[in-house]
Amino acid sequence: MNKRFTRILATSLAAASLLGTLGACSKGSASSSSEGANEITMWTHNAGNPEELKAIEDVVAAYNSSSSAKAKVKVQAFPQDSYNDSVVSAASAGNLPCIVDIDGPNVPNWAWAEYLTPLKLSADLAGNLPSTVAKWDGKTYAVGYYDVALAMMARASDLKAAGVRVATIEKPWTADEFQDALTKLKGLGKWEHPLDMGTAGTGEWLPYAYSPLLQSFGGDLINRDGFQSADGVLNGDKAVEWAGWFRGLVDQGFMAQKSGKDSTQDFLNNKSAILYTGSWAADKAKTALGEDLVVMPTVDLGNGPKIGGASWQWGVTSGCENAEAAMDYLSYSLKPENLAAVAKATGTIPATNDAAALIPAFAEGGANRIFMEFSRNYAVMRPETPAYPFIATEFGKAAQDVLAGADPQGALDKAAKAIDANIKSNGGYKK
Repeated sequence: MNKRFTRILATSLAAASLLGTLGACSKGSASSSSEGANEITMWTHNAGNPEELKAIEDVVAAYNSSSSAKAKVKVQAFPQDSYNDSVVSAASAGNLPCIVDIDGPNVPNWAWAEYLTPLKLSADLAGNLPSTVAKWDGKTYAVGYYDVALAMMARASDLKAAGVRVATIEKPWTADEFQDALTKLKGLGKWEHPLDMGTAGTGEWLPYAYSPLLQSFGGDLINRDGFQSADGVLNGDKAVEWAGWFRGLVDQGFMAQKSGKDSTQDFLNNKSAILYTGSWAADKAKTALGEDLVVMPTVDLGNGPKIGGASWQWGVTSGCENAEAAMDYLSYSLKPENLAAVAKATGTIPATNDAAALIPAFAEGGANRIFMEFSRNYAVMRPETPAYPFIATEFGKAAQDVLAGADPQGALDKAAKAIDANIKSNGGYKK
């Protein structure tokens, strides 16, 4: 798995357990940490990522120096490995700062626990990629500067040698075409496994990468009508069909049960023909392969290509004593030039077209514009429910069990039963 993706989402497995604990705490408003009347604090997980941290600090510095700033914003950065521990501990103690960043799919859990307040921004979010706006119970609680998008990458020369067409947005591969492509590529004898789907991945990679394939089959992580039960959708006929297909990729020798640790580098070293990855790998792959690189949408397994939506986003805590200033800063930070600066520093998809226009690679006709199109056309939000951290963990276990050869129905039944029990024990995660 690529380091860029790891940096964005590596903390999510810890977040799943920690946020589950957070949600289990008694609900109530958190008091902000001690802040002066003209100062508010913002926490970020970016201490270990100097490029993104500097981009964020530059936005803050520009706001602080503006004559219209309603308060001075102070940035406090945490190493990603300890960030969620720090936030959860502060929430339990009623000592949160005014602004926090949070992995998008976990926002509903924080909102349900009443540690976040709905956003009231002067910025218009109508032009944002839908996956950069986190909602729960009909209200917006967080907004992000960027997203990432899953895709498949290959060498045009390999596809041509195997007699396989390049998949496009207008005509993605069907399940049958994918099977045929893998058969033909394996027949070339160049790779032990022609496909790399990052099966060594852990944590949030598992639901992020593999639940869209489940959704393309027609299953899902939970029944989205009320978000009260996984039974029948996570373990129904379509889901079992997905699991059998997924394990079948291993049984047929198309992919390894456990891939290498860095799938992108393995692909660039010609250890695979097709890489299931995302926008974070594009620049490195383009530099290495040039015009031979093709970027394709994920496979249509029956219900169209699907990819996961949402990355890190920003929210205001419910106990912030100067929420007006916090909202003002977030509104300022959403200016196109700020979004572009952060997206450029991180190699991610800018949240708006206006921001994308400021980055040649993401502007109309740019080399990376296709990822924005993937996001707009295929992104499915991970279930917008406070139960998501628990759902993610249980699905991850099931996916790993299926890869290891477990009975698909049994593995999915176990996950669905655990998810339903968790939701019931938390009163349906209702307000």
